[in-house]
This record gives sequence, structure tokens and C-alpha cells, in this order.
Amino acid sequence: MSEPVTFHFDVEGDNFASAGEASVSIKKILRQLNIDPETIRKVSIAMYEGEINMVIHANGGSADVLIFPDKIRIILEDTGPGIADISLAMQEGWSTAKENVRNLGFGAGMGLPNMKKYTDKMDIESELGKGTKVTMEVFIQ
Repeated sequence: MSEPVTFHFDVEGDNFASAGEASVSIKKILRQLNIDPETIRKVSIAMYEGEINMVIHANGGSADVLIFPDKIRIILEDTGPGIADISLAMQEGWSTAKENVRNLGFGAGMGLPNMKKYTDKMDIESELGKGTKVTMEVFIQ
């Protein structure tokens, strides 16, 4: 298998103005690579949700995107507080977002469920006080 094309993005915490910049950049890159629109849509949604989670909950983090001939792998890592109960966090509508974040229209508890919904594979590793790593894959159609 050939080496993947890789991209790295830093995600700034608490900055809602720049939230989503990495997913927009990847969307443009995937279009330039002639990736099919449905794969682009899935990657964009999953990555955006992950970025927003890092902005809201983890004071930022990083996003690495690896483009293989048959799939796109997204690795999101942060050094935030970690997820206390992953199965609870995967439930639609469950959120630990503060009121000020909800007043901005974020923190509805759909981030992780949407990330899972729009990817073919997702793995979450989280340790309280250390951070979270989410690895997602979307197969290219």
C-alpha cells in the first residue's frame, strides 16, 4: 500500500470563530482530489463535530487527516479533561456543555453520535485528566 497523503491542523480551544476551519480545508482538498461527494460530506460532518467538541470541551487539540487510496482516516487528539463515561457521551442529547456554549447554539449532545453516524469506523480512547483520542475512518466509495 502506498503512503497516505497527510494533513495536520491545530484546533484552538474556546474560539468559535475559527471552529470548523480544518474541516473546511479538508473538504476543499478532497474536492481537488476528485473524491466522491458522499465521502466528502461524511468526512466534513464527522470532522466538524470533532473540532467543535475540542473547542467546547478540551481547550483545543489537533486534527490529522490521512488520505489513503481506499479510505480517509481522521485522528483527533486533545489534552482536555477526558470523557468520564464514553457510552453515556455516545447517547444523543447528552452533553456536558456549559450554558454559555448552549446559548451560542452548540453543545446539543449530537457531536459524538454524529461522528459515529457519518463514519465507517470510530474508536475513542479517553483518560480522565489526560485527554481524548478519536480515530475515525470513512471508506472512499
